[in-house]
Amino acid sequence: MRKHWMDNLRWVTVLLVLLYHVFYFYNNKGVFGGIGGVGDGPQYQDVVMYFLYPWFMPLLFLLSGISARYALEKHSAGEWLKARTRKLLVPGTIGLFVFQWMTGYFNTAVSSYVSGTTMLPEGVPDVVKYFAWSLSGIGPLWFIQLLWVLCLVLLAVRALDKKDKLWTACSQLNIVWLILLGVLFWAGEQTLIRDPRPESADGLYNLYKPLFYLIPFLLGYFVFSHDEVQKKLADAWAPLMACALISGGVLIGTTFGQDNTSPQYLGSPLNCIYGYLMCLAMMGWFQAKFNRTGKVAGYMTRSSYGIYIVHYLVIASLGYMMKVYTQLPPAAMYLLLTLAVFTLSPLLYELLRRIPFVRWCALGIKK
Repeated sequence: MRKHWMDNLRWVTVLLVLLYHVFYFYNNKGVFGGIGGVGDGPQYQDVVMYFLYPWFMPLLFLLSGISARYALEKHSAGEWLKARTRKLLVPGTIGLFVFQWMTGYFNTAVSSYVSGTTMLPEGVPDVVKYFAWSLSGIGPLWFIQLLWVLCLVLLAVRALDKKDKLWTACSQLNIVWLILLGVLFWAGEQTLIRDPRPESADGLYNLYKPLFYLIPFLLGYFVFSHDEVQKKLADAWAPLMACALISGGVLIGTTFGQDNTSPQYLGSPLNCIYGYLMCLAMMGWFQAKFNRTGKVAGYMTRSSYGIYIVHYLVIASLGYMMKVYTQLPPAAMYLLLTLAVFTLSPLLYELLRRIPFVRWCALGIKK
């Protein structure tokens, strides 16, 4: 029986990623990758980043871990990995050179604008520019690249526990133990490099955060894939949500203005408490209240992955052009970029999925 609450939570979280990137692109808090603020003052609208960033990507990895458990109950490890490779690795590698190079073009332009220096000077051969744009176009695709690697790790872990003893034992965890597992969430954040060295791979490691994201992925597989555990979260969703929102309110109120993606910020106990509790609360809430489907939900369930893959081209291109070439007021820029990413991204996805070969390269779709 399909768990519609998981489908709904996944596509809603993807839509929150789209919204996050609107505010991220114009943030003035020092978060790497954006083009900078669009007005004077503290930009209180950046609170959206503080609210979402601690939990929405860990939640996607957690849901992926649950889905992996269900898929591996129906398919062999080889079949599952083959499907994961087509859906994750192909768009995250080949897709860079077929579609994401366009995103990379605008990412390069953004970097040049922010730094005040031309990232690709005149005279650089076009083929070199193309490869540079392709590699710069990874953007949000770091998620699917890392997820594929974690799938390999999962297969290795399963090989060490062939009798499923760990998975079986986790079914007995009560709500107190489920909450206490948040210590692992905190431990994962401590693996970040606190003082990344400029011109090194430290920043890239802190972006991918492989050891941190491995934790929610494995928790999803071994713990939260149990029906009994999911029911415990559903029964406790209201107090979990209340505690999460209170901790989030304290976190945001005491840290607004800081770079909320810095290793020091992410590794703070309060950030970890808020992020983990929101993951639990969102899973419980959606199971309790949104375990159903319909036409819109069905479409989003099928399409949200593709929308995620293509959406940053809309953000980077339109966001860059409005900042550099117009004098629009900030409110208009936020509104237009929000409307664009929620309308043009589905249209772009629908276009790509109808083009043979391109849909395989960019979206991992066979037919």
